[in-house]
Amino acid sequence: MAHRLEGKLVIATHNPGKLKEMRELLDFFGVDAVSAGDLGLPEPEETGATFAANAELKARAAAAGAKLPALADDSGLCVEALDDAPGIYSARWAGPSRDFAVARAKVEEALQNVGARAPFRAHFVCVLTLAFPDGETQNFEGKVFGELVFPPRGDLWFGYDPIFRPENAVKTFGEMSSTEKHGIPADGSPALSHRGRAFQAFARACLE
Repeated sequence: MAHRLEGKLVIATHNPGKLKEMRELLDFFGVDAVSAGDLGLPEPEETGATFAANAELKARAAAAGAKLPALADDSGLCVEALDDAPGIYSARWAGPSRDFAVARAKVEEALQNVGARAPFRAHFVCVLTLAFPDGETQNFEGKVFGELVFPPRGDLWFGYDPIFRPENAVKTFGEMSSTEKHGIPADGSPALSHRGRAFQAFARACLE
């Protein structure tokens, strides 16, 4: 049974883009949140073989370090023609400087190298893990399917967003407003983004 969240929450990320999204989503529910970076917590090495394993690793580390519940995200882009790469290595494709212009160019080059032709089917995955200081964890997953577009379009968000266009959408994630990308529909229908969908599941279980 899901644990209802009460009190302060640590957002276990050092990624400013993810932090911005998570704060916007949590603000809707009035959650008092602080980031792992604000607390001076170290960023653990992501050694897991799955999105869930990496999300759990980060959430457990933050919960143990802060002695507070912690929410961690692990997410990535899976490209069908590349056997779902870059997947859990999505951030690593951006290199040590986390330059996602480099990562997006690598994806385009990899598609050319395998002779892939448009439409380039792809999906985003997000796993959110809520961890408590006692070691208990709960996972929530969201996915969104679509296709890649080149050249990149839009600079409103981060990562691979400028090359990902969700199914039945005209804009890429990089061209969408916050509400368009991950707003939580009042009627309970699925949010658009992978992170929004994972957050919906988390909110239903732990916030509402």
